[in-house]
Amino acid sequence: MHLSDFTLSQLRHTLNHQGLRLKIGPFVIRLRSNIDSISSCLSLLYEAYPLESSDSFSDFHLRLAPPPNLRRFYKPQVRFYFDEQEPFKPLPLAHAFPLFEWGLNWCIAKYAHQYLIFHSAVLEKNGKGLVLPGMPGAGKSTLCAALMMSGWRLLSDEMALLDPITLKLTPIPRPIALKNESIDIIQALDHTAVIGPRSYDTSKGTVAHLKPTDTSIRKASEEVSVNLVVIPKYKAAVKTSLTSMSNPEMLNHLISNSFNYNILRESAFESTCKLLDMTGCHTLEYSELGAAITCLDKLVVCG
Repeated sequence: MHLSDFTLSQLRHTLNHQGLRLKIGPFVIRLRSNIDSISSCLSLLYEAYPLESSDSFSDFHLRLAPPPNLRRFYKPQVRFYFDEQEPFKPLPLAHAFPLFEWGLNWCIAKYAHQYLIFHSAVLEKNGKGLVLPGMPGAGKSTLCAALMMSGWRLLSDEMALLDPITLKLTPIPRPIALKNESIDIIQALDHTAVIGPRSYDTSKGTVAHLKPTDTSIRKASEEVSVNLVVIPKYKAAVKTSLTSMSNPEMLNHLISNSFNYNILRESAFESTCKLLDMTGCHTLEYSELGAAITCLDKLVVCG
């Protein structure tokens, strides 16, 4: 059964009562909410995702709801609950769906320590896994979205889940969070792209979410080996260039972009070193998405 088997009214009723058990990559999320924007965004962006039975085990129990007092009518807010605990301050009600996405990121980063987790976009093409670690403002999500729309398979736009023993990447394809001008850039790149409603004045500016391709969702159980680690660096009016990077430099970069390196410690260090011994490491400077995509396409053929 998939989420698309529900009508919108059925989805709202299920979310408001027993909750929905949504399978996202390796995780089952039990979600409850009485907020209309949550159900409508799920219906649009998660329609192809499988559902688990009501008695199945859930990795994370989440609930999003307005405050239980008169505040719901005056400057309406949304609260995020994990196991009925509230780890974050309330946000404006208009930011409900981004809060769900951010909250789920937090749950995985805080508790999924069976993986070594890097802040990174992850894609695959021709059987080769590409890891794109990047700091905010580097253009990581925009490049990730453009690659996906050009035929790459999305594993994640936010985190690389690396098995520290097998060194394989576990997919967790979810809607890609586009910010500010990136929303219009991706919409112009492909007019068939399904992008959810815009949330304005968030902590990250204007945010909207891009629906993953059907192939990305369908292959969510297929692990990938890492072949390339590329640090993207967007710079205006720069010529596209790919530069090799030493393993020690990339090691430092990945460690600084890991969510749980300080928890896994020795295991994380050994796994990352082994990983880099098996991969090509590069930096990619670009200003034009088309040129960046062509460069990475050539890399998966030759690299």
